[in-house]
Amino acid sequence: MPNPTSQRPMTPAAAPIRVLLVEDHKMVAEALGAAFEEFPEIHLVASVESLAHGMIAAQELLPDIVLLDRRLPDGDGIEAIAGFRAVSPSSRVLVLTGDANSAIAARILEVGGAGLLLKSGLLDELITAIRTVAAGDVVIDPELLSGALALLAGSAGRLGPVLTLRERQVLGLIADGAGTDRIAEELRLARNTVRNHVQRILVKTGTHSKLEAVAHARKNGLLERP
Repeated sequence: MPNPTSQRPMTPAAAPIRVLLVEDHKMVAEALGAAFEEFPEIHLVASVESLAHGMIAAQELLPDIVLLDRRLPDGDGIEAIAGFRAVSPSSRVLVLTGDANSAIAARILEVGGAGLLLKSGLLDELITAIRTVAAGDVVIDPELLSGALALLAGSAGRLGPVLTLRERQVLGLIADGAGTDRIAEELRLARNTVRNHVQRILVKTGTHSKLEAVAHARKNGLLERP
C-alpha cells in the first residue's frame, strides 16, 4: 500500500528576501551578516562599504532590499536612493540612520525610499522591517510619518512615493469599483486590514472619501501601476 504522506503535493518554499547591505562600519556589517544567517528567509547577497560599490552591486544582483547606511564615505545615502532605484527598479531601499526626525523621513519618502530605522534599534525590529518592506509596505515610526506627511502636503505631486505598493493596489481596485470584500479577496487580506489601508490612503492624499481619493489619484497620476 502506498504511503499516504508520499502522495501529498510539496508546497514550494518561499524565496528568501535578497538583501544588499551598504554599510561602511566593518563591525556593524559583520554583525548584521552574522545575524542574518540565523534567519533562513533572508539572504545577504552582498555587503559593500560605499555608494559607488553599492550601485554596481545593485545593478548586477538586483536585490529585493537595499539596506543603506545614511552616511557613507562617498556621499549621503538618502540622496543616492533615486540612483539605486534607477539601476535596480525592483529594489526597495531601507535606510539605517543614527538619528531620525520628520524632515529626514520626508526626504526619504520624497525620493521613493521604503523607510528608515535607527541603528540603535533591536535586531528583531530590523528583521520585521525587512519583511514588511519586502511585502510592499513602508516602515517609518508613526510620529515621524505624520510629521513627514505634513511637510510633503504642500505638493500633491510628491505624494506618489508615500503610497506603499499595497496602498496603490487597494486604490487601483477602488478605482475599478471594488468594495471591501472584493479587495480583501483579490489581495488575500482581512477586511479590517483593507479598511486600515483605505484610511491611510485618505490621510496621505488629504481626502475624505474613497471617491475623492480616486479623483485625486487620477489627477496626480497615483494610479499608475508601480
